[in-house]
Amino acid sequence: MNNESFRGNPPTPPWVPLSFSLTFLFRYPRLLGWSLILVLLTGTLTWLGYLFSVDLISQLTGSFFTTPPTVEKFWHWPVLWGWIALKWIFFVLSRVVAFYLAFVLAYSLTTPGYVFLSTWAGNRYTVQAGEGEASLTLAGVLIDLWEGVKIGAMGLVVAVAALFANFIPVIGQAAVFVLYTFYSALMFVDYPASRYRWTLGEKLRWVRRYHQQAFRLGIFPAMISMIPLLNVFLMALFFPLFTIHTTLNFLVIEGKKEVIISR
Repeated sequence: MNNESFRGNPPTPPWVPLSFSLTFLFRYPRLLGWSLILVLLTGTLTWLGYLFSVDLISQLTGSFFTTPPTVEKFWHWPVLWGWIALKWIFFVLSRVVAFYLAFVLAYSLTTPGYVFLSTWAGNRYTVQAGEGEASLTLAGVLIDLWEGVKIGAMGLVVAVAALFANFIPVIGQAAVFVLYTFYSALMFVDYPASRYRWTLGEKLRWVRRYHQQAFRLGIFPAMISMIPLLNVFLMALFFPLFTIHTTLNFLVIEGKKEVIISR
């Protein structure tokens, strides 16, 4: 890693558009084929984890959202309306939390596969991608898996914090979205950064230093995560694209691409 990369105020780096990343994905049949395999694997693991997480959240809330308040006087109606509004807000956001819990599991288990996808894409994008990379060994694969588990564990903390923040009207929901956006960016940055054996602390500093770029990398995954039911399938479908998109931008920001895609 460049020792100067976290010092001072960084200049605004160029940006690789998502449209270019999509074209890049379809340019290489092998890259597309490997992506489809990972889509199926990630989607299956996420769906199973999602069903388990929804059931767990339902058990934790008990009968609070299944038994409405009794309306006996006219001033009880505002209480009922508030309960209905809270029920729907909780329904949507609890599904987002359940999705992230499930996706964290799938993410942790498929980390080595996506690191390989990121590495393969980086090699096709620029020959400089291989500069400073760690050697491919069994120990290295285990390190990648362990890093994925650590970020996955961090995701559990994020999910629990989001669950409580959801009860704060407006501000809580906005905070949850921002939190998920940056966490999504961290998940995808993990793949290209793992190629150089970056630690979790180094990845977090990268997200903090390039927070504007990190927000742009994480906003679409965060938006997809808030679509009930479809989020599992959409995220699994677009995950390889987001991985490649983050990889290309990561390489550009780290100065490993001489010919740069302009905004």
